[in-house]
Amino acid sequence: QVQLVESGGGFVQAGGSLRLACAVSGNVFSVNGMGWYRQAPGNQRELVALTNNGGNIWYGESVKGRFTISRDNAKNMVTLQMDDLKPEDTAVYYCNANIRELLIKSYEMYWGQGAQVSVSS
Repeated sequence: QVQLVESGGGFVQAGGSLRLACAVSGNVFSVNGMGWYRQAPGNQRELVALTNNGGNIWYGESVKGRFTISRDNAKNMVTLQMDDLKPEDTAVYYCNANIRELLIKSYEMYWGQGAQVSVSS
């Protein structure tokens, strides 16, 4: 069974930094896109950062220049370095990956359990 396990997050003052990590476990044949989304109370889930296995990267407009996504294809891991955090970055952050399991022909979308990031002013 494929799982995405997140770690990191927490509480920080404005201007501080936090790091999130996500590891894929299970019977994985291939991983395509990997990334991060976030959801604040009362808001829809929004894209934070995304990378595919070709090395292309996309960032949400509000985090460009402050957040950095990186990926280790050998380990099926993705990390999100968050710098210069702002109170409006407060949300639950979800890891996301497009995965093809062993013996399965199609890719499926998987989500991590979510990690709370709280930024005080």
